Order: sequence, then structure tokens, then C-alpha cells
Amino acid sequence: MIRKYLLVSIVFFSGFCSAQDPWRITAEKIDPNNYYGVTAANGMIGIVSSPEPFKVKDVVLAGAYDLYGRGRVSNFLKSFNLLNMYLEVDGKRIDGKAASNMQQELDMKKASFTTTFDYGDKAAVSYTYYSLRHLPYTVLMDVAVTAKKDIGITGASVMESPDALKDVQNYYNEIDRPHVVISLLTSSAKSPTGKLLMCASNTFLFGEAHGSEPRVIHEMWDNNMHLMKFTKRLKAGETYRFSIAGSSITSAHHDDPLNEAERATIFAKLEGRDRLLNFHHKAWEELWKSDITIEGDPQSQQDIHSMLYHLYSFSREGTALSPSPMGLSGLGYNGHVFWDTELWMYPAILVLHPEIAKSLVEYRYQRLDAAKRNAFSKGYKGAMYPWESAETGVEETPVWALSGPFEHHITACVGIAAWNYYCVTQDKQWLRDKGYPILSATADFWASRVERNGPGHYDIKNVVAADEWAENVDNNAFTNAAAKSNLQFATEAAKVLGMTADQDWMHVASNIPILKMDNGVTREHATYSGEGIKQADVNLLSYPLKQITDVAQIKKDLEYYETRVPNEGTPAMTQAVFTTLYARLGNADKAYRWFKESYIPNLNPPFRVIAETKGGTNPYFATGAGGIIQSLLMGFGGLDITSTGIVQLKTSLPKQWKSLTLTGVGPQKKTFSIK
Repeated sequence: MIRKYLLVSIVFFSGFCSAQDPWRITAEKIDPNNYYGVTAANGMIGIVSSPEPFKVKDVVLAGAYDLYGRGRVSNFLKSFNLLNMYLEVDGKRIDGKAASNMQQELDMKKASFTTTFDYGDKAAVSYTYYSLRHLPYTVLMDVAVTAKKDIGITGASVMESPDALKDVQNYYNEIDRPHVVISLLTSSAKSPTGKLLMCASNTFLFGEAHGSEPRVIHEMWDNNMHLMKFTKRLKAGETYRFSIAGSSITSAHHDDPLNEAERATIFAKLEGRDRLLNFHHKAWEELWKSDITIEGDPQSQQDIHSMLYHLYSFSREGTALSPSPMGLSGLGYNGHVFWDTELWMYPAILVLHPEIAKSLVEYRYQRLDAAKRNAFSKGYKGAMYPWESAETGVEETPVWALSGPFEHHITACVGIAAWNYYCVTQDKQWLRDKGYPILSATADFWASRVERNGPGHYDIKNVVAADEWAENVDNNAFTNAAAKSNLQFATEAAKVLGMTADQDWMHVASNIPILKMDNGVTREHATYSGEGIKQADVNLLSYPLKQITDVAQIKKDLEYYETRVPNEGTPAMTQAVFTTLYARLGNADKAYRWFKESYIPNLNPPFRVIAETKGGTNPYFATGAGGIIQSLLMGFGGLDITSTGIVQLKTSLPKQWKSLTLTGVGPQKKTFSIK
């Protein structure tokens, strides 16, 4: 059903977290039947929460793929669940039914996840886990047990293999030194095809002096599970603390993952809890120097911090990795990389943390040769990036999805992202070494991709549009406009570098058509006739492409296509684009309405995690978060990426907000304020 406008209201779901705190999302009621986990991640390893005490739903490693499951394409792999454990009190194991007054809390400032509960009249329990930001492959869990009466406890760390892994090998070793005993619980396994070796190891960190630590016992249950445990007597009123530090790594990350997993765990053990947390907190303090502050709307402030937290958690400086639509929150979309990165997540990361954005564009640079082979196989020149990309950079879209061979606008998105990195950083050496090779190869692709049918008719036929309900159409608005931008930016990059651009690039760009309908509205594609659209397409020509700059045309296109988006089944980014455009046009009230519409209907309990669509249940949708953060930065905040750097345009704020402050923007870490 197509609608003119949606009236937005805040919906409070049963079991939702308490609101208002800008940094902490607290779930005061845990309903296992209506629970969508939240992720603690460091850009390399993601830990997804569970409603069950001492359990972790998933552990996901960035960059670890193998062939298994559906589609005959590479899939994300789950790692060993190295933080699963159990706790027994007086010989009885605590489960969800035995735990009362359970609360869980995500602290976004410290990137920690805490669970607290009572075990009858015997104990109060708390545990907090971290995906340590300064150690890419290492996690930590702190446990505190406060005895309400004299009790005996048994704490066990359980190492369990995911079902997809094979040839599991389990190891237990004790390294005895004069000042410490290190108990190592280690497992390794091969990925489904045997391509990768995946390894994990963990150890206990006790607070007692050497010689008085509890004795650790190893038990092997079966080939897929083993554990180590200890026992301890506590007196009433006594609080006992211990930690589990663990590391997970694969042969995709290191040539010797088994030994490296144990070395990383030993390193964490000997660093100790306090030093580990100190460095972790300092790393997140640096990240949060780039922030968005809303005055006057506490719930929006909390939600925006959550979106920033997830974008920061799913990406990392100093890698050649790029986040998938669901980041490290699970196995959604097989962990593949789409335009979701370049068009939606990357611009927000680029503006706030260019050093992290560099990793995302490095991912594409290192797969440039694969993109060239892809173009060659389709009869084109230059580089044609795959719609879905994983480790190698070959096309990873399942064959039943037509987007693989036909959704070509991804190539322009990659080229534009490379240009934008130069624009923000002004790094000419990077542009020469890495940016221009991407820009020139993608421009060559478009010069060969167009069909030259006379002036103004250099057509791009037979594509899947950005609006993916439009398959195998001609002259799609976004594809054509993105191709024009790609060709223009490649030409501009050559000029910056003092090089001679291929003159054909601008010739082609000036002849690619942008179609219009009889009513003057930009036509989405050659056969478009007013039907509903899955997501923004034409409106992207105004932002971010800036191929349409006339205010009257922007309004005309916006007012037309915002009525063509159905109530359900569409991704969150579309409304974020409407937000950005209305904010830039100075219509703050409409912008605010679309801002709320972009994510409120997509939230899932108990942590307000964003799903891809309204009423969807596949969080966390980092693509949507990226679009919404752009609506704050480039919409209400007025930031604009230009060839000379970041500038600020005139904009307006909704009446619900007193001010908007953007800190840590760009390489100079500037502050922009809007009252």
C-alpha cells in the first residue's frame, strides 16, 4: 500500500529497555521469547548476547569465510564460543529459571556488556564481558559472586565447537612459572571445506597470590566440548572475583593460528585484568572523541550513540576489512560486503574517523585485480566490482539473485568512496598510490559499459536498479548518475595528480542520460510508471551524488518518491535520505518526522537494536545506522564533503532539539555546532 505520509509515534515495546541514559541501554526485564541480542565487538571479533546466564549466542570473526550452507558461496563462520561458562552454587547449576531479578546493560562508552541477577537467598551474581579494543583477537569476561550465606561455588569455562566446523582437536596445558600458573583450554578445528584452521584458547585470571589460587581441573566431555573448572568456598558477605580471558584467530588472519591463539591468551593473562581494561577504555575514549551530541531529546541521543557504537564496533583501523550489512552481529547476508558499506556506512565513518575509513577502502584496493578479472569475464574493460564480496573479491552473490550479474552501480560506489577519502584527507600520495588506480579502472569500466547510441544517449542498459524491485531495466537513475560521478571524479583526480585523464571519460559522462517523466519528475528508469519502490534511488541523485542541485527539482523528486515507499518491507536507509534532504532544504519538521520514521519502527527488544525493515527481526542492521548517522552529520549538521575538504552548509534543527554538536570531525578533529 502506498501512502502520502506516515504519522510517526514512539512505540514502547513490552520488555524494552529503560530510556534516557545517553550511554547505557538497560534491559530491566529479560524475556527469552522476545529477545534480540546486542553485540560487544572490536572490529575483529563480535560477541552476541544471550538471555541465558553465562551464555553467549554467537562469536563472529571478521574475515573468516568458507563455503557451506546455502547459495554455494562463501559464508561467515562462527568461532568457538570461548566465553560460554557455567556457575554452580552448592552443587546446583544456575540456569535462566533459577536466576531472578536479572538485568542486562550495554555500556556504549566503555563497550561492555553486563548481566546481574540473584540466585535465591544464596548469592548475587554479576558478569561483564568485553571485546578488547586494543587486542583484536582477545575477549575478557569479569565475574563477581557475592555470597548471601556460606556457599560453595564451581566456575567452569566451556569450550564448544560450532556445528559447521570439523576435525575438532582439544588441548589442555598448564604452564607453571614461579609467580603464576597458566591453565590453557584450547581447541582447533577445520572450516567445512578444510580451507581454514580456526583456533581458540582461554584461561582463568584469579585475584589470589600465586600458591593460593584455586586448583583448575580439566574435563573432556566429547570431541566437540571440553572445559576447565575450579571450586571455592565463600563466607556470607564475601565477594569473589575471577575473569576469563580468551583469544580466537584463524589461518585467514595468521599463518600459525593454534600457537598464536595460546600466545595471545598468555599475553592477556600476564597483562592482568586491570591493564587490559585500562587500555581498552583508553581506546574507546579516543573513539568517542568523535561524537554527536543532541541537546533536548534524550531518547534520540541514546539511539544515536547506539548507532555510532555499532559502526565503531564493526570496523577497525589498520586492517583491510570492510563491514557487512549486519557487521559482527551474526551471520546475516553471509558476512558479505555490498554497497551498504560504501554508500551508507562509510561516509559516516569517513567524516568521524578517517583512519578507520581507510581500512574499508583498502579492502577494495586489495581486491582491484579481482574486479578487473570480473570485468574481463563480462566483456568489459577496467574493473567491475562484485555486488557481494567476501575474502577474495570475486562475485559471491548466490546465482538465484539477479543482483550478482546486473547490479553494477556498486562499481561506481567504490570509485566514489575512493574519491571521498581523498577529499576528506587531502592525501595526494594515497590518491596516487591507491585511490587513482581504483578511480581510473572503475571509470574505464563505465566507458566500456555504456552503449553509444548518439549524443545524450550513452545508455546503460539491463541493470538492477538501486531500487532492487526494478530488475533488468534500462537507464536507471542512480546507476547512470553514479557512473557520471565516477567518471567526473576520475578526471578530477588525474588533474589533482598532474596527470592527463582519458578524455573519453568526460565525453561519456556528458552523454549519459538522466530521464524525466512528463510531470518533470526524474524518472527512476526507462519503463518506470509510478509503482512502489523498495528503497531510495532517484533521491540519491540529490544526496549524496549532487548530480541534481536545483532546489525546485530536489523538492519535486522528493515529494513524488516519498509517496512511493510502502509501509513495510523497505530498508531503513530510505527514510534517512528523506531526512537528510529535508534538513538540507530547511524543512526541519519534516526532516525530524522522517528521522524517527527511519528507525523507530525497526527497533527490537530489549536493547533497541535496529532490524533491516519495519517489524523485521534480523538485527543489527548497520547499513541503516550508517544512513541515519549521515542524516545527523550531513542533514541536520549540514556537513558536506567537497574536493577541498569538509565544509558546513546552512541547515535547521527540529524544535525538539535545542542544539546539535558534532565533535572530532575530519583529520583536524573539528567541532561544529548548530543551535
